[in-house]
Amino acid sequence: MIRLIALILLLSLGGCGSQPYRTDQLSANTAAPSQVRAELLQQYREWQGVPYRLGGTDKQGVDCSAFTQLTLRQRLGVDIPRTTLAQSQDGRPVDIRQLQPGDLLFYRSRVKLRHVGIYIGNGEFLHASTSRGVMISPLNNPYWAAHFWQARRLID
Repeated sequence: MIRLIALILLLSLGGCGSQPYRTDQLSANTAAPSQVRAELLQQYREWQGVPYRLGGTDKQGVDCSAFTQLTLRQRLGVDIPRTTLAQSQDGRPVDIRQLQPGDLLFYRSRVKLRHVGIYIGNGEFLHASTSRGVMISPLNNPYWAAHFWQARRLID
């Protein structure tokens, strides 16, 4: 029981991620924004409703940073780190008014609690919600708007 509690505490320190993953090279992707959006929407169709599970990396349950990591790898050929914090340091900052499909969006409700999703265009983002699993949410949702932290671009 003590080991289980220690494991849960350890996992929660990394935001919604677990072990860090890093590759030093991101794959170049020159697809048009409409192509990127189409790939991301296909990923949504295949993963819609998959439940959130801290540390999860498959359709039995997935956390937010694993979902962004596998989506970018599978759909766009871009390798990114595993944890939300590490992902938030990758790529380059982008103004929220200049978002393009494929940009990562980061949210923070408290210092240690972070969330990540992928902008899909039309003012929406794809993410693994802790309460509703894999879903699409509007950027202007009051909760997400109030907790927005930063956006980062990994593909140009």
